Amino acid sequence: MSERVTVSQAAALLREADRILILTHHFPDGDTLGSGYALCRALRALGKQVRVVCNDAIPEKYAYMWEGMETQDFEPAFVCAVDVADEKLLGETLQPLAAQTELCIDHHGSHRPFEKRLLLDAAMGANAMIILQVIEELGVTLDVPMADCLYTGIATDTGCFKYSNTTPLTHRMAAQLMEVGAHAEPINRAMFDIKSRARLSLEQQALQSMTFYAEGRIAVMKITEEMLTTSGACEGDLEGLSPLPRQIEGVWVGATLRRKEDGSYKVSIRTGAHADASEICALLGGGGHARAAGCTLSGSDEAVLNELLGAIKQAVPRLQENCE
Repeated sequence: MSERVTVSQAAALLREADRILILTHHFPDGDTLGSGYALCRALRALGKQVRVVCNDAIPEKYAYMWEGMETQDFEPAFVCAVDVADEKLLGETLQPLAAQTELCIDHHGSHRPFEKRLLLDAAMGANAMIILQVIEELGVTLDVPMADCLYTGIATDTGCFKYSNTTPLTHRMAAQLMEVGAHAEPINRAMFDIKSRARLSLEQQALQSMTFYAEGRIAVMKITEEMLTTSGACEGDLEGLSPLPRQIEGVWVGATLRRKEDGSYKVSIRTGAHADASEICALLGGGGHARAAGCTLSGSDEAVLNELLGAIKQAVPRLQENCE
């Protein structure tokens, strides 16, 4: 069982540490990367050796986060994870480091402890909001690159401030970062508006795969390796596809099934007020937030679909009669 710590205690741990390795989760998004690189920049400002690592390739659209940062090679003495709710989310390459993780900073209510110390605030809509508090506690003055990283984390995890996890504090923190100089408009455009032609082709194929259950209350979309190949899309093009099923009128639970090379499925769940995504995914060995959660399933297409629909039926009793 990990020890819970406060923002000030987490900052004290980081202040005393050096040669710090920051772990992000696999299939990286704006929040885990924004959290990692903002914290990295802040700690380097204190004269520490720090680097950020990820199990998977990082999409090029995030390159501004590490622009101007020199590469540092060292033997880690302190491991810190950011926005990682479960050691399995570190990915195959980084998961062996779970046992060495001294501190994890996270905002998932479904967090499964693997670290020695945990700073957790599930009320925060983005992990970057907690990182902002830690940086302030460290006494580091925010600069524009840090603000860009943090703004990206907040904007992406709140759906550009559209999701239900957006609070007055979310807007106040975003405004604070904009006052520092965060490039809100180009970041929002890069994260939410610009799509490659390959991404558009992939999106078209994914939408054509969508099937509906429970009289249209459940929508399931599939993404396969074949779709990636025929569209020419890369892993970075997958970001932003998961919310699509939930955007359809009348859908309570939207699920995206991403079939991986090993045959397993990465499942992303998005819900409205009628269902709790984290409750559904918890039944399947995963977790996340009330409106966005995920898990991994294995088996045949039919078996995975039946397992998924069974979990939805269990978590949302009002759909039971229509999930057959």
